[in-house]
Amino acid sequence: MDVDGDRLRMSSVSRGVPAAVQRGGRVLLWGLAAGLPLLFLGVFFAWPVVTLVARGFVTDGSLDLSGFAEVFSEPRTWRIIGLTLWQGVLGTVVSVLLGVPGAYVLYRCRFRGRTFWRAFVTVPFVLPTVVVGVAFRSLLVEGGPLGFLRLDGTFGAIVLALVFFNYSVVVRTVGGLWEHLDPRAEEAARALGASPWRAFRSVTLPSLAPAIASAASIVFLFCATAFGVVLVLGGIQYGTIETEIWIQTTQFLDLRTAAVLSVVQLVVVVAALSVANRTRSRRERALNLSAATSAARPLRLRADAAPLAVTAVVVLGLIALPLVNLLVRSFQTPAGWSLANYANLGTTGGRNALTVTVWEATANSLRTAALATLLAVVIGGLVALVVSRRPRSRTGRRAISALDSVFMLPLGVSAVTVGFGFLITLDRPLGLDVDLRTSGLLVPIAQAVVAIPLVVRTVLPVLRAIDPRLREAAATLGASPARVFAAVDGPIAARSLGLAIGFAFAVSLGEFGATSFLARPDTATLPVVIFRLIGRPGAENYGMALAASVVLAVLTATVMMVAERLRGDRSAGEF
Repeated sequence: MDVDGDRLRMSSVSRGVPAAVQRGGRVLLWGLAAGLPLLFLGVFFAWPVVTLVARGFVTDGSLDLSGFAEVFSEPRTWRIIGLTLWQGVLGTVVSVLLGVPGAYVLYRCRFRGRTFWRAFVTVPFVLPTVVVGVAFRSLLVEGGPLGFLRLDGTFGAIVLALVFFNYSVVVRTVGGLWEHLDPRAEEAARALGASPWRAFRSVTLPSLAPAIASAASIVFLFCATAFGVVLVLGGIQYGTIETEIWIQTTQFLDLRTAAVLSVVQLVVVVAALSVANRTRSRRERALNLSAATSAARPLRLRADAAPLAVTAVVVLGLIALPLVNLLVRSFQTPAGWSLANYANLGTTGGRNALTVTVWEATANSLRTAALATLLAVVIGGLVALVVSRRPRSRTGRRAISALDSVFMLPLGVSAVTVGFGFLITLDRPLGLDVDLRTSGLLVPIAQAVVAIPLVVRTVLPVLRAIDPRLREAAATLGASPARVFAAVDGPIAARSLGLAIGFAFAVSLGEFGATSFLARPDTATLPVVIFRLIGRPGAENYGMALAASVVLAVLTATVMMVAERLRGDRSAGEF
C-alpha cells in the first residue's frame, strides 16, 4: 500500500510534463555533469600540455617533426627510456611479490589491530616524494643505519623507495577481492589432498588474477612516472623520462627535446592505462561474483607463518624503519641531541636559504591543499557519477570508458609538463582579463588536477556497486535525475567521501612536480621548501630538512588515519 502511494505521489509530480521535455531535462543535466569536468580538464590539463608539446614541434610558424629523429639518435635518450621501463618493471614485480602476502594477512585474516595496520601501510602511498627521498637518504647514507649496504645513490635505492610507495596499492587492490572470495573452493581442494601451496596456486591465485593484474598495471604507471624520488635518490645518473623532461625544461630550455620525451611518456601512460582499464573491469566483475560478506578468518600463527613473516619484514623493515630513522635523525645536530632543528623551523635557514619560514610554508600548504581538495572532490565526484552509468548501447559504453581513461591521464603525464604548460598558457585564459600565473589559485588548481584521478578511483567502485534496478525503479516512479541521485546515489557515495577527501588532501599536501614550477617564493609549500633545504650546504639546513620532513609526514599520516576512521564503506576504492 505504501509503495502504491509513493508511486502515485511521484507520478503526480511529472503528470502534465511531456516525455520529450523530461528526456531533454535528463540530457541537459547529464551534459552539465560531464561537461563541467571536461571543461576543467581541457583548460587546466589538455591545453597546457598540448601547447607545451606543440611548441617543441613548431619552428618559425611551421610544423617541424625533425626533433624525433634528433632525440632518438642520441644514445642518452635510449638509456633514459630503458631505465624508465626497467624501473617500472622491477618496481612492479617486487611490489606484487611482497604485496600479495600482505593482502592475505591484512584482509583475509582477522586479528587485533588490523585496522591500524591497514591504515599504516597506506601512509607511504600519500607521503610526499620529497619526504620519502629524504627518509631513504638518511637511512642509506654513509653513517646511517643501513649505510653498510652502500645503496646510497644507487638504482637499488630508487627501487626500494618505489616499493615503499606502491606496496599499499597491491595490498589494498588484491586484499579487497581476497577478503570476499568464497573460501569453500580452497577448502574443497585441501580436503581432496592438495597441499596449501597447491591449493593456493590452482584455486585461489586464478581467482585473484584480475586484482593482481589491475594492481600491477597501476603500480607500473606510478613507478615509470616517478619524479621526486628519482630526483632525490638518483639524480642525473639514474634519470628517467620524467626527470629528463624537468632537466631539459628548467636547465636548458630545450622544449623540443622535452616535447619528444613528453610524447614518449604519453605513449607509455596510455598503454598502461589501457591495460589498467581492462584488468579493472575484470576485477570488478570478479568482486561482484564473489561473496557479499567478508570471508576473513582468525589469524593462525602456525599455518600463516610464511605470509606473516614476509609481511612483518616489509612493514617493519621497509615501511617503518625509514620513517622511524627520519624521526630519530631529526633530533641530531652537530652539537648532539636536541630540538634545535625544530626550533630552526621558525627561521629562513642558514645563510637565508629560504624566503619564508617552514611554519609559513606549512600554512601555505594547508590552505592550498584545502582549496585543491574542494576542487578535486567536486570535479572527481561528477566524473565518478557519470562514469558509473551503464548505458545499454555499445556506443554509450565506449564513450563512458573513454571518459574514464581521459580523466586518468593526469596520473601519468609529467607534472613538470603540466606546471610549465601553465606558465605559458594561463596569462589570459579564454580571453579573460586575468593573469592566473600571478594568482593564488594556480597552485591549488594544479594540485587538484593531480588529485582528481584518485578521487574518481575511490568513489567510482562504490557507485558502480549500486544495483541499477534501484535507479530504474525510482525513474519509473517519476523521479527526476536529481532526485534519483539524492535518494539513491548520494547516500551510498557518501560512504567513500571521507576517504576521497583524505586522499585528495594528502596528495595535495605532498605534490611537488607542478608546484615547484608554480609556487612563488613568498607562497612556497612545504615540499618545495624541503627540496630547497636539501640543495643548500650546511648541517643546519639539512637538519631543518629532516625536521620539516617529519612535520609533513605527520600531517599526511594524520590525514589518512582520520580518513580511514571516517570511511564508511570498507570495500570502497582501489587504493
